[in-house]
Amino acid sequence: MNLTAKDVMVKEFNTIQSNAPVEDAIRLIFENNIEAETGSRIVSILVTDEFNCLEGIFSMFDILYHLRPPVLHYIDENINSWNKEELDLYINRFKGMTVNQVMSSPAHYISPEVDLMVIIDRMVKKRWRRLPVVENAKVIGVVYLSNVCYHVCKDLL
Repeated sequence: MNLTAKDVMVKEFNTIQSNAPVEDAIRLIFENNIEAETGSRIVSILVTDEFNCLEGIFSMFDILYHLRPPVLHYIDENINSWNKEELDLYINRFKGMTVNQVMSSPAHYISPEVDLMVIIDRMVKKRWRRLPVVENAKVIGVVYLSNVCYHVCKDLL
């Protein structure tokens, strides 16, 4: 029998609603966010509505993306230096923002019956670190890259 998403998914995970303050999402990412089986740090939170339907993903990448001057989203130039006052300006922009203004959406997801090799292929090709598992429009788990690697390599440990 092949392993599927339901065999490797994490069933306990943090979620946040899209209308929550960004500060709450950042706090969730940095406080008590260690995946139990592998000991890996979780660097994202699933964004759901009041019915536990997936709306997006809020990650450390989203935070860093929005800490840059907006002009950098459209040009292909590097910043050579940045002073603390400029960084503080962008950090302060988060005050009053909600999760839906910063999250990545739409989120890619899989069903519980997706084969592990299909998951590996999608994660590698798309460089995804997580795939929410959705059944009947509700999030029932998350497959993290660290869990996939653990399940594939645990016999080598």
